Amino acid sequence: MTLPPWPAEALVSGQVLLRAVDARDVAMARQLSTDPYVPQTGSLPGDATMQEASDWVERQQGRHAEGAGFSFTIARRTDDFAIGHCGLWLKELNEGRASAGYALAPSERGCGYAAEALAALTEFGWTVRGVQRIDLFIEPWNIASIRTAERTGYVREELLVSRQLVGGERRDMILYSSVRRGHSTR
Repeated sequence: MTLPPWPAEALVSGQVLLRAVDARDVAMARQLSTDPYVPQTGSLPGDATMQEASDWVERQQGRHAEGAGFSFTIARRTDDFAIGHCGLWLKELNEGRASAGYALAPSERGCGYAAEALAALTEFGWTVRGVQRIDLFIEPWNIASIRTAERTGYVREELLVSRQLVGGERRDMILYSSVRRGHSTR
């Protein structure tokens, strides 16, 4: 699938900016890999070595070209220091759907960065031709992520039993969504 072009400028919301993933983000990837949950949800190994984190960075850099979506580094606006990662995934774009995900380095949590990043990501999502809804899939125990979704205006829709494979087992997910209202398909 051919995606729209990469945004010309970093996406900004509050204290954060979203920018392309680059080589200086290896340290952030290594910190993300220390979280027991994050490695279960994607391709970043737990307790990643420098090489494994560098390989992960390279994979993220290729996501747009391969048609998967937009993979962003979450950075502080004040110093462009990488504090996390988020993505807008477009494998269901032909159905008008996108999904989003986000993760902050453990040392950067509790400051509102995740909600600001999700707000910027969502605003960007509405600029992608054809996107009518953006979905989040959150495990019921993940209260911090639920709060982030709700703080950003996402609405809880339903519990999806055994929805997603995480860490080798099927897990329930709560579906949260943001739906474009009053706009026709562009």
